Amino acid sequence: MSTPYMLLTGASRGIGHATVKLFLEKGWRILTVSRHPFSEECRWPAARESHIQADLEDVDGIEALAEVVRQKLPEGKLAALVNNAGISPKGPGGSRLGILDTDADTWRHILNVNLVSTALLARALSPELFAAKGAIVNVTSIVGSRVHPFAGVAYAASKAALASLTREMAHEFGPYGVRANAIAPGEISTDILSPGTDQLVEALVPMKRLGTTTEVAKTIYFLCSEESSYINGAEIHINGGQHV
Repeated sequence: MSTPYMLLTGASRGIGHATVKLFLEKGWRILTVSRHPFSEECRWPAARESHIQADLEDVDGIEALAEVVRQKLPEGKLAALVNNAGISPKGPGGSRLGILDTDADTWRHILNVNLVSTALLARALSPELFAAKGAIVNVTSIVGSRVHPFAGVAYAASKAALASLTREMAHEFGPYGVRANAIAPGEISTDILSPGTDQLVEALVPMKRLGTTTEVAKTIYFLCSEESSYINGAEIHINGGQHV
């Protein structure tokens, strides 16, 4: 049986790092995309040659990115595409960017990275996904379905739209054997938590704790594995019950 390949965007930290670690433990080969150059802190095998530096805001560069990915797939098959890249700009002092604070350039920047590039990358790599009968996992957020005290309006709108895009992918790619699902994390323990998250968790999360990046990575792996072979078009909430 050939080694499955996964492409992961937004791999530079947090959920991305945890996902790489888990998939490697399961015997997968990983290709990573980040706007940052390769970091020498990455210790996993073949990390340097598996890293692709690309800025997903540049949607005109998606075809070129896809071509680089193709050259790294020995059998022309992509078993999983995990769209984890996402940006959530803040205002002065880390303040939330509401409608009155968000200009056209900010909208364009966030939507290109969080939404448009996801659709275009799946489109560009569809032959490789179809060949593998692969899986797509889009990382949405709890903020896509409710107003959040820290996440801005454009970020929230992009994540709500990404949930809709996931359903469209499931509908369109399903006949080719490709499943598309989403995960919607809540408050996850990473190095970019906003001040005040502890109080939010205590007030709104029934389990009274942050989630871990490993818990998110395990859900991503489940959705890319045969164990979820009839799950398509779903959005799984990973938030300790914050959404109830």
